Amino acid sequence: MTMQQPTKPVHILLADDDEDDRFLTREAFRQHFPVTEMNIVEDGEELMEFLRRTGRYESSDHPLPELILLDLNMPRKDGREALQEIKADRDLRHIPVVILTTSDASIDIDNSYLWGANSFITKPASFKKLMDITQTIGEYWFNVVKVSGRN
Repeated sequence: MTMQQPTKPVHILLADDDEDDRFLTREAFRQHFPVTEMNIVEDGEELMEFLRRTGRYESSDHPLPELILLDLNMPRKDGREALQEIKADRDLRHIPVVILTTSDASIDIDNSYLWGANSFITKPASFKKLMDITQTIGEYWFNVVKVSGRN
């Protein structure tokens, strides 16, 4: 299967507190989709500051992401709280959110969808499987579905 590359940069926001997971996820996307522009935040508070351009991002003119990859288990504000806040905000709820977390608890899966997540993926144990997952995420979100172009 030949993978079609996006024709323009795709902006992804990764919210994850684990440094190794952030590095591996960024590398996996970079290998499959070199035009991907990935911003990284380390917890839900920073995620919301980035999206709302407040706090340390107040003077930033970055675009809103076209996709958010969200870990559930983070300090300060976890992904569960951040997801609910994003989907309750009329200026942010159009952004697709893919939960990418170590949890496979049915309550987390059920609640994530209830709160508006677009997909729920449990982080794999190997980089090879992460490569497969990022390829699938990219193919689906960059080449198959149409997402809002609002920014």
